[in-house]
Amino acid sequence: MIMNVLKIAAFSDGEAGGNPAGVVIADAFPENARMQAIAAEVDFSETAFAIPAGTSWRVRYFSPESEVPFCGHATIALGAALALSQGDGVFPLILNQAEITVEGRREGALVAAALQSPPTRSAPASPQLVSSALELFGYTADTLDPRLPPAMVHGGSNHLLLGLKTREALAAMHYDLDGGRALMNDAGLVTIILAYAETAQRFHTRNPFASGGVYEDPATGAAAAAMAGYLRDLAWPHGGSIEIVQGEDIGMRSRLRAEFSSIAGSSVRVSGTARFMV
Repeated sequence: MIMNVLKIAAFSDGEAGGNPAGVVIADAFPENARMQAIAAEVDFSETAFAIPAGTSWRVRYFSPESEVPFCGHATIALGAALALSQGDGVFPLILNQAEITVEGRREGALVAAALQSPPTRSAPASPQLVSSALELFGYTADTLDPRLPPAMVHGGSNHLLLGLKTREALAAMHYDLDGGRALMNDAGLVTIILAYAETAQRFHTRNPFASGGVYEDPATGAAAAAMAGYLRDLAWPHGGSIEIVQGEDIGMRSRLRAEFSSIAGSSVRVSGTARFMV
């Protein structure tokens, strides 16, 4: 079976940057091994596979090394692909563990897209996990921002969030990929969110994705949703929305916006633009 793989950069900064994702729209899913092989061949952090399911779309996500339950930037890329093939609209999606929607609307060479995340939740991270993560990155407890206590956060997948005091500490991020993979897989993490609060509503983040065999993700919609839910749980003065700048330190500047209500655990709207890659 020949698969047509679209390559789309989600959460772009206009016509540059963003996080590349593969998108395959087909009549039926290939075998799991074939989807895994396609994701490895595409070699982006995730590839989304979508097939019609009544009035919805059944979606699965594969990284180069494993299937993941949810991927925000690949969902935004899928929204762009569906807007191109089906016309502008809101598309219901059936994931492995949740049902969400993605919206796609064409704006010239770009597509504005927004997803509604699965429910969010957060809880304090264990001291042992925090200690292991600090050791992995060469940070100390003094590196952490006490306003953003370490937490396990979820918005469709699990992440560890570490708030950092300075932008310099974020820029200095480095770690051993094999060590990061072992830590994330042992703790059931998809990524680790390293976050610096420039203001109450503007954050700079980096997302190591060693669990998927990727050193760093330039834009992570699932993590943005999880982080927004965490800030809500924390009673952070977010004003109902946050802006996230990600990927800047690796030359793939990405922009994400998260909007959310005060209702605990409720879905988060994560939006941005997507650009089609040659």
